[in-house]
Amino acid sequence: MAKAEEVGVPRGRWRSGRRRRGGIRLTAATETEGTAGGRGLGTRGRRRKSAMVGAGTTGLSLRLPNIAVTTLQSLVMRCPVTNLRGAEQMNDEDDSISKMKAAEEALEEKTKQKPSFELSGKLAAETNRFRGVTLLFNEPPEARKPDIKWRLYVFKNGEVLNEPLYIHRQSCYLFGRERRVADIPTDHPSCSKQHAVIQFRQVEKEQPDGLIKKQIRPYVMDLGSTNKTFVNDSPVEPQRYYELREKDTIKFGNSSREYVLLHENSVQ
Repeated sequence: MAKAEEVGVPRGRWRSGRRRRGGIRLTAATETEGTAGGRGLGTRGRRRKSAMVGAGTTGLSLRLPNIAVTTLQSLVMRCPVTNLRGAEQMNDEDDSISKMKAAEEALEEKTKQKPSFELSGKLAAETNRFRGVTLLFNEPPEARKPDIKWRLYVFKNGEVLNEPLYIHRQSCYLFGRERRVADIPTDHPSCSKQHAVIQFRQVEKEQPDGLIKKQIRPYVMDLGSTNKTFVNDSPVEPQRYYELREKDTIKFGNSSREYVLLHENSVQ
């Protein structure tokens, strides 16, 4: 390996580009040596590449061969300070990604935990109270007051009792033993407190000519009574609407009373 030569002030002309690596200044140069102040005359003139390393403020200058310059540059590029900066930058990027993910997860969790303004079962029951009694029935959206004057004629043992019950003034009528809420009380012990309901609903009906027409029709629904509701002596399934027709007979529980459905234009 060529031996480094120490110099104070370099001779000849220096043409160089300067690079900085970790606080160390590198200067690559070409010097022409020869006679007459280094002008390079004859065969004695020759070119030799060298490098000068400036070490901070000490003013120390070294002339190194090319292989030493290359090795030194490689060491500078591997400088711990540079690697540390790269690692810090990567850590900053990782921290930013982590923060973004945490923000997204927090937003998703907040969306899942949005308050629900729908009524719970208990609260819905509390809002469906009348005279201190929780009703077992809510009218459907298609509920309508009838446009025909329907009536219930009450029979017991084949005889008509009192005047008929007019059921055209409102959209539904509740039957049961609970007189605080029942529209038509049924006092027989076999009847439930809220036994059944007659509901008038607007529905679409096909006409003989094939056209669809909206009509308001009467329906009966058993509200889960203990001893059932009967239409023409047949028990109906609870919590389901059954359409009623003119002259149908309704019974509640084991009561002997019969309710016959007619209207103002019925042929008696």
